[in-house]
Amino acid sequence: MAEPLRIAYSPCPNDTFVFHAWTHGLLPGAEAPEVLFADIDVTNGLAERGELDLLKVSYAALPWLLDEYALLPCGGALGRGCGPLVLTRPETAGDLTGKTVAVPSERSTAYLLFRLWAAEAVPGGLGEIVVLPFHEIMPAVRDGRVDAGLVIHEARFTYQNYGLVKLADMGEAWEAATGLPIPLGAIIAKRSLGAARLRELAAAISASVRAAWDDPAASREYVMAHAQEMDPEVADQHIGLYVNEFTAELGEDGYAAVRGLLDRAAAQGLVPAVAPDALAFP
Repeated sequence: MAEPLRIAYSPCPNDTFVFHAWTHGLLPGAEAPEVLFADIDVTNGLAERGELDLLKVSYAALPWLLDEYALLPCGGALGRGCGPLVLTRPETAGDLTGKTVAVPSERSTAYLLFRLWAAEAVPGGLGEIVVLPFHEIMPAVRDGRVDAGLVIHEARFTYQNYGLVKLADMGEAWEAATGLPIPLGAIIAKRSLGAARLRELAAAISASVRAAWDDPAASREYVMAHAQEMDPEVADQHIGLYVNEFTAELGEDGYAAVRGLLDRAAAQGLVPAVAPDALAFP
């Protein structure tokens, strides 16, 4: 018997919502894969080591992955009005020159967007960058262990609960500069699976997205079981923000956003340059 396909994605509501139908054997003709749940910083590392067949990773990590993995045209997270936020305490809001900033990963799309923003908004230069798991960032800012924090996911709905204020929205800055959606999380699969298999996987993911939209209640238990005690209303907001037309199909604007992010980051020396055809789907 062939080994089951091994995949990884986060326990966040958008991922569990998207992958529910496929991973629960609800798609005719599509075998359910073996799933590992991990935060994006972990899946980026797994992909760099080539350890799994299909993963959700940061778009920012693609320059180090595209030799071995192909970008799939569906299942990922892009959108408008959903960018990472820079948060501070009210009494320390202001210029970040020389300040300590906590970030979820230095190979995350959030970090790339932040560095592109800071190149213009903080001409005096940032201070120390501290990498923390995303759920630890807001408490660290609140408690004064860092001056500011770069947050993602549901934090944009809950940061006020920590007494924090928004200093800047990376998504607003990106959209104002480019007019494009914000590329956050990508779905990649090993090129060694072959073009035909990659197309089958893309079709399964796209079908899983549409199944989730057709019957949102079907995935509810699965989503909430992995939502880390998240309020159901926040989980719904999370899904509504991050699961959209770009999740079903990247499309022209989606690819332009990804290419724009990587090209701008490469121009500033933040990532290696990506060849023009490296993003093409087999």
